[in-house]
Amino acid sequence: MIEIVKNTKIDFIGLRKYSFMLSGFLLLVGVAAFVMILTGNANLGIDFRGGAMIMGYFEKPITAAELRSGLTEEGIGRVDIQSVLGESIQPNSFIIKTLGQSEVSGDSLLTEVIIGRIQHKFPDNAFKVDSIDDIGGAVGKTLRQQAQWAVLLSLLGILAYIWIRFDFRFGVAATIATFHDVVVVLGIYSFMGKEISLLLVTALLTLAGYSLTDTVVVYDRIRENLKQFRKRGDFAGTVNISINEVLSRTIMTSLTTLAAVLAVFIFGGEVLREFSFTLLIGIIIGTYSSVFVASPIIVEWEKRSPRRFK
Repeated sequence: MIEIVKNTKIDFIGLRKYSFMLSGFLLLVGVAAFVMILTGNANLGIDFRGGAMIMGYFEKPITAAELRSGLTEEGIGRVDIQSVLGESIQPNSFIIKTLGQSEVSGDSLLTEVIIGRIQHKFPDNAFKVDSIDDIGGAVGKTLRQQAQWAVLLSLLGILAYIWIRFDFRFGVAATIATFHDVVVVLGIYSFMGKEISLLLVTALLTLAGYSLTDTVVVYDRIRENLKQFRKRGDFAGTVNISINEVLSRTIMTSLTTLAAVLAVFIFGGEVLREFSFTLLIGIIIGTYSSVFVASPIIVEWEKRSPRRFK
């Protein structure tokens, strides 16, 4: 394998106080975002709050400002209009989102009302619908709860897997590092004012798997080098050596993954842009945590409660 860096002797463990301070600050931001989501004060999408989303295109050119103004005049408030571009996308395509009840009167769905108002306001510019998504408030609440359970169960699964494969302390450290990655990315995403949707939850679960893989590589090398630890009694030094030995592999893996995700972000179209953007942030945070969070936690644990690792 091509090595970007060779024979490094960086004292990663010696920098753990600074990394813990940085991670602590980022976690506070993430926890604040999580509390806002639980209380419904975050920028929740229609998946979690309920509402309507329509994707379609006009036969003639029209701007997002003109469409928004027209819908406002037709009595459709709190509408979010996003222009969609791409080689495989029809010209003059838009995504129209609005929060609220899925039913506005009787059996009339909000999407039907919006489409009718568009046709009424722009009779000379036909609007063709590609897809419709209508979610009620109760369904949105259920989806929000299921998303929280999905993240929690994934963390418990990580704890069990690392515990069985390595050691209970390794399992706890890996779970904390993965939780760190998910919460930090969520905090950054929310701080940027982006919409919290099921697509974000999918990206976070994908990130959890990537972060775990990166951490397992470091843990494997630590386990291989534990014989030196038993002989020298220098556990922190062994962890440092292990991180430096896999540093080239970690950087190479992160760069190649970043390149692939960046290609999706640039050329994947509007639908995949938010998903790939979350992964771009997550890969950077996940690589950082496998070096500066997961491994230093084990060192701190051993320092405070020394015992012979398996």
